[in-house]
Amino acid sequence: MRIKWGEEFDDPLAGSRTGRAAPRLGLIQIKAAKTDASLIPADSTADEETQAMKMNDMIIASVDDHIIEPPTMFDQHLSAEHRKLAPQYVLDDRGDARWWWEHEQKMSYNGGLNAVVGRPKEEYGMEPANIEQMRKGTWNPKLHIDDMNVGGILCSVNFPSFPGFAGNWFWNAKDKVNAERVVSAYNDWHIDEWCGPYKGRYIPTAILPLWDIPTALRELKRVIKKGCRSVIFPSNPVNCGGMPSVHNEVWEPLWALCNDEHVVLNCHIGTGQPAAYASDESPISAWIASLPMAIGVDAADLLHLRALLRYPNLKFSLSEGGIGWIPYLLERTDFTYRHHGAWVRCDWGGKLPSEVFREHFLSCFIEDKFGCQNYKAIGEDIIAYECDYPHSDCTWPNVAEELWDNVKDLPDPIINKITHGNVFKFFEFDPVAILGRENCTVGALRAQAQHVDTAVRSQGGRDARVEGDMTRPVTTADVQKTMGARV
Repeated sequence: MRIKWGEEFDDPLAGSRTGRAAPRLGLIQIKAAKTDASLIPADSTADEETQAMKMNDMIIASVDDHIIEPPTMFDQHLSAEHRKLAPQYVLDDRGDARWWWEHEQKMSYNGGLNAVVGRPKEEYGMEPANIEQMRKGTWNPKLHIDDMNVGGILCSVNFPSFPGFAGNWFWNAKDKVNAERVVSAYNDWHIDEWCGPYKGRYIPTAILPLWDIPTALRELKRVIKKGCRSVIFPSNPVNCGGMPSVHNEVWEPLWALCNDEHVVLNCHIGTGQPAAYASDESPISAWIASLPMAIGVDAADLLHLRALLRYPNLKFSLSEGGIGWIPYLLERTDFTYRHHGAWVRCDWGGKLPSEVFREHFLSCFIEDKFGCQNYKAIGEDIIAYECDYPHSDCTWPNVAEELWDNVKDLPDPIINKITHGNVFKFFEFDPVAILGRENCTVGALRAQAQHVDTAVRSQGGRDARVEGDMTRPVTTADVQKTMGARV
């Protein structure tokens, strides 16, 4: 099916219980008795410890990567009849790819400075038009594992693309019964087809039909039975789908279930507070530089969630926000509590806000030497790494080299925590118990990737550099025009 050029479509990027979890089922089964204690180092802040670790000794876990969904993703997970009611990968008259949902008359695409991995940096401002203009590892699960091995990445959390980073493109569907079926099929593809054959290499992470809490709970319980205890949640539901704020009582059943089953909620930048830009004339690099800190507004709001005081196992992973700004946010929230607590009526359960943050949140970085050097001010147990493959910020194939440059001067126990130990503990996920430590290091994984072609290659797509005056910096308006040309 071909879609007429210029048709409108939705942009998915716009815009106390303390019970223990039930036994892990299905895809990944964690048994604490078999956990290698060295993977989750004991608390240690002794900077004077000698460092014996080398770059190839690191074990790397990434809490933020992205999937480019392949055209065949629904084939094995919906009947022939129901596939007709699901989104379809189609080409328009110019050969540009879209996901067209005939049943809902909705259209989307894999947008957002995305899937430029493997290109020369001059093309980072280009927008691939279809999967033929992307590195195959972005959409082929086996080749994706190859690319992880090249980078030295053991395991990762993968976010969606065409449905929006939170799966929010599905939420305003008119046929809710069919939409729930499509969301379930998406999750089955992700858990069974993308993650399933590669045990220990992915932290399966589901999207939820959040338009209705009973529906969301039904799907969450279903994926838990499949072994998935990580889901995506908007960092601010008000700005992502126009739903009630996190402080509304409507979310209480979801908080309770996530607490009881130890389900991590992953909040990606761009699913809440918009990353504002100063003006259309502003250089796009100004927006790129300030982008990660946009999640700080949502982090402060989530920190004030009263449910955190009732549910000790309610956990939020903040994706693609960096870490260097966190010490000031925590200092400021503690000051606000001491200075304004008499009138704002915020109860922190006898703790400081900074203590609550360190109990319930995980943060991550791509490049943040300041944050790594000041790990004590952030909290050594709440820092993780993210690769952001295949987006323009990712440093593939030099992932290990760039990460090592950020952590090499830290004590070995802290390096272990930041590179993987904190992720394993936060997600209750132990791939080393599955694969064996000797197979999990940067050196071991790269030894499996000797056959992988990592040559930089120029590919096609819409190019923001050709917009406007070629003698000035690329502006926000230039990038908007590049994206708008695809609408």
